Amino acid sequence: MSKSSRTQEHFVAPVDSDVLPETDAVQDGQAPLSMWGEAWRNLRRRPLFIISALLILLIIAVAAFPQLFTQTPPDGACYLADSNAGPRPGHPLGFTLQGCDVYARLIYGTRASVLVGIITTACVVLLGGTLGALAGYYGGWLDAVIARLGDIFFALPLILGAIIVMQLPMFRENRNIWTVVLTLVVFGWPQIARITRGAVISVRNADFVVASRALGVSRFQALVKHVLPNALAPVIVTATISLGTFIVAEATLSFLGIGLPPDIMSWGNDISAAQTSLRANPAALLWPAGALSVTVLSFIMLGDAVRDALDPKARKL
Repeated sequence: MSKSSRTQEHFVAPVDSDVLPETDAVQDGQAPLSMWGEAWRNLRRRPLFIISALLILLIIAVAAFPQLFTQTPPDGACYLADSNAGPRPGHPLGFTLQGCDVYARLIYGTRASVLVGIITTACVVLLGGTLGALAGYYGGWLDAVIARLGDIFFALPLILGAIIVMQLPMFRENRNIWTVVLTLVVFGWPQIARITRGAVISVRNADFVVASRALGVSRFQALVKHVLPNALAPVIVTATISLGTFIVAEATLSFLGIGLPPDIMSWGNDISAAQTSLRANPAALLWPAGALSVTVLSFIMLGDAVRDALDPKARKL
């Protein structure tokens, strides 16, 4: 084999076509994004977040301003002559067994169901987050006491525990939104407490926390100013998903007749009232059940999108 045949030609790209400087360029004038800023940038690019956020905004608008979506009073125009009647102009979803407009009750029932979910979630995050943060940060006997207390409430499932409490005379004779919220909070806070405790434990020994303590910041100030802001991501994700769970719990209790009283319109009460006429008029049950399903699904989708945005391992580079 000749020497010329063993020689290989090498391609050398011209300098003008080299894109490495543009690829490796860093914008020095742009401030780095924080964890929340980067999460928001990722959320805006996710169709799952956009769809769920729009649905939740619509649900909240219906709950806050039901009169903008229907002009029919939910209980002021109930006539037995319209019992289980089908749709007609002005009444697109038909009538219930008592002759009430299904669409009007669907719109006005949104407020109680969503209100129970939002208030319960806020109280659970406040109570469970506070106890979990204190247990995870201070540890010791406080951690042991809160952990054992949480185990006691974990022994009873949410729905079963709520059924037992709502059967007590004090709650059975004073059924309203606040008694339902209080019952759900009592059995709902341990999950948030455990997640907050774990998140605080993973952050409490970080370098920036140790540096703040070295600069003279008290332990409680370090917890509030440095530990909690960096431990909120899993709490927010869990709270978003739990909100849908609490809405389902309220509907379940109302369906069983031990939740909200019948004079308070909610999807659970409407589903319970419509089960007796399911064969004759299934729409009276399917519409509130469908609204309940869409609402819960929206919050679950939102929680999944927020979790993916806040979890560095789930981000796509």
